[in-house]
Amino acid sequence: MAVATQSQPPFSNLQLELLKLFNRHLSDEELLEIKRVLAQHFLEKAMDAADRVWANNNWTAEDAIRLSHEHKRTTYKPNSL
Repeated sequence: MAVATQSQPPFSNLQLELLKLFNRHLSDEELLEIKRVLAQHFLEKAMDAADRVWANNNWTAEDAIRLSHEHKRTTYKPNSL
């Protein structure tokens, strides 16, 4: 029995907007600058989210040390797919 899947649009709204915005050739330096700006944007969003979790849990420096020693990874099972 086949499982019905929804197809994703070929581009996200961000990709479409960037395609419209940068409908011209950029120098390697400009491209690198834009990549850095985007990376910085998403880094800041991730840090803000982490800060909210930290504050909501009232974590301390001791908690950071404790969390750094925890191992909550799932064991890799190559034949489980």
